[in-house]
Amino acid sequence: MTTLLIQTQNIPLTINLPAIKSMSVEQFYEFCLANSDLRIERTASGEVIIMPPAFSDTGNRNGKIFQQLANWAEQDGTGETFDSSAGFTLPNGATRSPDASWIKLERWNALTEEQKSSFAPICPDFVIELRSSSDTLSGLQNKMQEYINNGASLGLLIDRKNRKVYIYRPNQELEILDNPETVSGDPELPGFVLRMTKIW
Repeated sequence: MTTLLIQTQNIPLTINLPAIKSMSVEQFYEFCLANSDLRIERTASGEVIIMPPAFSDTGNRNGKIFQQLANWAEQDGTGETFDSSAGFTLPNGATRSPDASWIKLERWNALTEEQKSSFAPICPDFVIELRSSSDTLSGLQNKMQEYINNGASLGLLIDRKNRKVYIYRPNQELEILDNPETVSGDPELPGFVLRMTKIW
């Protein structure tokens, strides 16, 4: 059975489609193509999550985050950046779309052109998620841990409402920054500094 989780302002609404078996990777890809105006993710257990479009203010802040990451990546030259519209199939089978992400060039170039043109079977090395008013903190924290468990070496969860940044690294305790002016990507992303002034 395929289960759709439709994310609302506070909680996801669950719709069960009993006549439809759990979607295969290929079927999920076709479903996303047929519904290209929707923001869609898929959990490791096969639940399809339909999220509302980002609110304008959140989209503006996401743009500022991606701009800073892309500017650094262009100068650094060791990886590729991706915005919130890019989806990746993680090793656990989930398909996720972080708000901003970065992948080392050698890992990205190891994929085939066919893999790159779909939901690439790779977990980004670095991910950023920006909490919007429709996101629960616990849901995003679980998603960040999923990225780390599937191969990310660094993750930033930005909670604008409470002006906190949660920093995730494998095999390290969660680091929480209160109202920081900047957040450093060192040592995983040497020289990358996320300036928070326009993001708060």
